[in-house]
Amino acid sequence: MRCADTCSFPILVVSLSETMVEKIQYQSEGVLVDESDLTTDQRQLLQKTRGLFANAYAPYSRFRVAAIALLENGIMVTGTNQENAAYPSGLCAERVALFQAGSLYPDMAVKTLCISAKNEQKLTDKPVSPCGACLQVISESEYRQQKPMTLMLAGESGKILLIEGVKNLLPFRFLPHAL
Repeated sequence: MRCADTCSFPILVVSLSETMVEKIQYQSEGVLVDESDLTTDQRQLLQKTRGLFANAYAPYSRFRVAAIALLENGIMVTGTNQENAAYPSGLCAERVALFQAGSLYPDMAVKTLCISAKNEQKLTDKPVSPCGACLQVISESEYRQQKPMTLMLAGESGKILLIEGVKNLLPFRFLPHAL
């Protein structure tokens, strides 16, 4: 990739023990690229994702989000955010796409999850991260399929952030073995 910038996201966690403070530093990585640096398949996936903005139901926030879960067999499962006047009742695009993929194709792994957002009130020209609930659902999806997926995060224009696996956005995620 020509114009790629490697991004690091430092996270510092402090935990207390009986006798001392223990510091743990975690480094997260991603690659920030221009659309022209994407492969043809990635560029087409991004364009199809951005083409879904009109399907979002976002009358309250005016923040439209679209997602496509590209499965290993090449099938694309779409999702858009669906708001509700009772805010907690709405769903994010990422969860719509992943839950639908899990329901329709339970044995097929998600290869790439492409997420793009558009704010009707101002230009969204930077990558947009999934919310915490969506990050946890992505984590569960990766756990279910026993391998990470590539995350493509984008605004309606500008650079795209490519991240291999949700652990790079949610390093201390909750996993089933903790139950």
